[in-house]
Amino acid sequence: MGIRSLIISFIFIISLLSAGYALGTFAPWLTASLIFYAAFAVFFAGFIYRVIKWALIPVPFRIPVTCSQQKSLDWINASPIENPSGKTGVFLRMASEIILFRSLFRNSHTRMYEDRPVYGKDTALWLFGLLFHASMLIIVIRHLRFFIEPVPAVINKLSAWDGMFELGVPTIYLSDIIFTVSAIYLFMRRAAVSRLRYISLVQDYIPLLLIISVAGTGILMRHIYKVDLLKVKELATGWISFSMALPEGIGLLFFVHLFCVCALLLWFPLSKLMHMGGVFLSPTRNLANSNRAIRHINPWNAPVKAHTYEEYEDEFREKMKSAGLPVEKE
Repeated sequence: MGIRSLIISFIFIISLLSAGYALGTFAPWLTASLIFYAAFAVFFAGFIYRVIKWALIPVPFRIPVTCSQQKSLDWINASPIENPSGKTGVFLRMASEIILFRSLFRNSHTRMYEDRPVYGKDTALWLFGLLFHASMLIIVIRHLRFFIEPVPAVINKLSAWDGMFELGVPTIYLSDIIFTVSAIYLFMRRAAVSRLRYISLVQDYIPLLLIISVAGTGILMRHIYKVDLLKVKELATGWISFSMALPEGIGLLFFVHLFCVCALLLWFPLSKLMHMGGVFLSPTRNLANSNRAIRHINPWNAPVKAHTYEEYEDEFREKMKSAGLPVEKE
């Protein structure tokens, strides 16, 4: 993300905050609704715009990144997933990448031991990354109960499974703990490891801080400074049905939580969080390595008038024969 996008997003968030402060004194429901609708509009519009923009970029050559044997002769064992030659292999490769973060599992680290580099496996990033994304998905699905009435049974079952240990009142969700711990690890890893801190920019920290803020305010609302969830649901369903009304008695912490969520949604299309959509469009992942089996022709090539050898010989046959050069036709 360039510095211009960074400035634009900051100005937009600050403008929303200023508008909220100005309007909040006499129309709090309008403030909350304005921020909610603006954040979701920017998120969906920006997400769709960037995905369409990436999808329209020409990819004239097959450039899959491979790390194993390509399909060739029958007696040579090929790797259909690491080096796919067809659609099935590409599908399995993409599925393992998106669901299991396969490439991140091969992450390694280097350290110096007796003046020589030693390479070792580093699965901590893979583990916390996988837990972070899985728990975030569960939390997003659980939050749908605030926008849907009646609540689908699958969401109730997921919530029951998430709080199966029944610790505390209300129940502590496993996904809340895992999500918060994983986000803190990802932030501390970037802030504490010197080589990562050296290559990190401000826009690398902001999404993690927003995510930690969302998780922190959410946990505080649920377990310490409790808010009336029925009124929160009344507000959320009102937004979905465009019946703007702010129920009385919703605490300030809820609006802090809402603002952090909206700021994250505004930030999303402008940041590297767009890897959620971009991973499906990566030509290094979603193309089969069939460069040697199939002749791929760039569809954007300009038309070229070919001069075959047969035409060449027809044109210069007599001169070739007089020079003693062999010809295919007499």
